Amino acid sequence: MEFRETSQIELKSELNDSVKKEILAFANTNGGKIYIGVDDHGNVIGLKNAQQDLESISNMIRDSIRPDISMHTSATIIEAEQKEIIVIEVSKGTKRPYHLSSKGLRPSGVFVRHGITSSPASEEAIRQMIIDSDGNTFEKTRCLKQDLSFEYAKNVFQEKGLPFKEAQYRTLGMADEDGYFTNLGLLLSDQCEHSIKCAIYQGTSKLEFRDRKEFHGSILKQLAEAYEYINLQNKVESTFEGLSRVEIPDYPYFAIRESLINAVVHRDYSFGGSILVHVFEDRIEIVSIGGLVLGLTQKDIFLGVSESRNRNLANCFYRLKLIESYGTGIQRIKESYRSFRVDPEFHISDNAFVVVLPNTRYKKDLKSNEEKVLEIIGRKERVARRELEKELGLSKSSVTIILNKLLDEGFIVQKGNARNTVYQLVKGSF
Repeated sequence: MEFRETSQIELKSELNDSVKKEILAFANTNGGKIYIGVDDHGNVIGLKNAQQDLESISNMIRDSIRPDISMHTSATIIEAEQKEIIVIEVSKGTKRPYHLSSKGLRPSGVFVRHGITSSPASEEAIRQMIIDSDGNTFEKTRCLKQDLSFEYAKNVFQEKGLPFKEAQYRTLGMADEDGYFTNLGLLLSDQCEHSIKCAIYQGTSKLEFRDRKEFHGSILKQLAEAYEYINLQNKVESTFEGLSRVEIPDYPYFAIRESLINAVVHRDYSFGGSILVHVFEDRIEIVSIGGLVLGLTQKDIFLGVSESRNRNLANCFYRLKLIESYGTGIQRIKESYRSFRVDPEFHISDNAFVVVLPNTRYKKDLKSNEEKVLEIIGRKERVARRELEKELGLSKSSVTIILNKLLDEGFIVQKGNARNTVYQLVKGSF
């Protein structure tokens, strides 16, 4: 019998730890055979204690490789040139990527076969093997990170009187049948890689920031902190109806809450971008990555038809009573504006879903900032820049731009210098 290394045959002169790597490489690629007791040149050396080595191989496969690969391997003692050697037959596994239990789903623990060598798999190759084995549903596929903690999620579940232990991980879909954390587990974990970004702008455009913040950690934590942050911008006006005091916020609380929850639950997490929240003086825009689920139309969702992209995540939110019923979110956002003269807007593209919540108390001023500046200067005869900043509620840079434009157009003149600079109307210009 002639022995020669090929893409599906590996030769080993003795049993050692490197055999694990070869078993993994064959299981993760196209299968193959490992002959132990034959050197690299095909010379039969034989094994001094083949039976003991056979038992060691069995323990190695059982204890060092995950997931369980025993059904895809077999090891037997054969005779070659009147010497005992061992042949390990490995078929391509159905739960790839197989890995060293001590290393996890990292390149250092996952190997593939290239020609006659076995080498670490790239992260992209590992992801592709997971998709091939688990399907392309993001929340159900095994997570590359397995060292996860759930302190925040645990507290939330316990506050709701719900158990949250290892027994519940599989029930919720956070772990698969082999005990691996799924991407849903990653989303709920303290190590979640996605985020929510909030930005507050001066005025009604994105020209100038007033504040910005990014929220990390479990998506449950991000949701709570983002909602609190947005509500700090939600001014409340108090009025009286008879003897009762009535508080009217800029934005209905339910509309903010529901829009944010919908963005978290229904976004496409296979993309790495963040959920974006833009807060303007006249509106809030919440941008979620991922358009409608395949098969649904905009008309369908307005009628209350529900098909979640992340079913297990939606179920977790339902158990936590963050979602009260499926398919009613958009309708209830619209209903929360029923008593106002403005309506929320929904803009949907192939890869994004945008909810626009109008400020219920915003009064649009038809006068431009240039007209306001001319009016103030005309009323006061001469005005310093700082007075304009204070009266208009604009920044130094914004007022400077307006003044320079009016100077260039000949509407005003500048007098004095440095701190004594003032602006006056050109006679007959306004």
